[in-house]
Amino acid sequence: MADVVLITGASRGIGRATAKLLGARGWSVGINYAQNEHAAQEAVAEVEQAGGKACAIRGNVADESDVMAMFDTVESTFGRINAFVNNAGIVAPSMPLADMSAERLKRVFDVNVLGAYLCAREAARRMSKDRGGNGGSIVNVSSAASRLGSPHEYVDYAGSKGAIDTMTLGLAKELAGQGVRVNAVRPGLIDTEIHASGGRPDRAVLLGAQTPLGRPGTADEVAEAIVWLLSDAASYITGSLLDVSGGR
Repeated sequence: MADVVLITGASRGIGRATAKLLGARGWSVGINYAQNEHAAQEAVAEVEQAGGKACAIRGNVADESDVMAMFDTVESTFGRINAFVNNAGIVAPSMPLADMSAERLKRVFDVNVLGAYLCAREAARRMSKDRGGNGGSIVNVSSAASRLGSPHEYVDYAGSKGAIDTMTLGLAKELAGQGVRVNAVRPGLIDTEIHASGGRPDRAVLLGAQTPLGRPGTADEVAEAIVWLLSDAASYITGSLLDVSGGR
């Protein structure tokens, strides 16, 4: 059976690094993106250069019809999926919760919680053996923020990732009998573009120096953990939350 994966938010950062690593292992990769088609096509090229196959799929994870369409596109292009990386997520500028608008909160929760749940639901429908699937593996990308709280910065983002942790635990138990493993990685201070979108492009470098390992992590390091959880090497692991945070 060919290995086919859909990765949301895969035009940059952790998602893109994961796509490239899976490409090097011969996978067929659906690269979901929200806006930046050029970056998504660059990611497709990297996967193909690494030895895999890839296609770019534009879609808003918080829109149910978009979610269903992106899964349909991957399966019509490469065949039935047996892996899903639930990676898409956003932050907003750093501030205490007392200063956050309702519009900001809604946007963060729509993408990071509703979007992640819709995507996980669709993956469960496609992979569950009792629904005609062949089983597989889901990896949710959470954050160390879910246990740290991100005070004065991203309490909303931290809360949204707490929801991902809880969903991982519950969904793992629901799908264990259907041949689907569900785990999460919780990255810490990883040097990616997401910090710039929150108004602090140097955040990972500055705060990473304060971790026990004394540096920020890289997207490639998180990708290694994700790919391991997807692989048969992690065949007895489900319902786990794997910290990739430099000891933070």
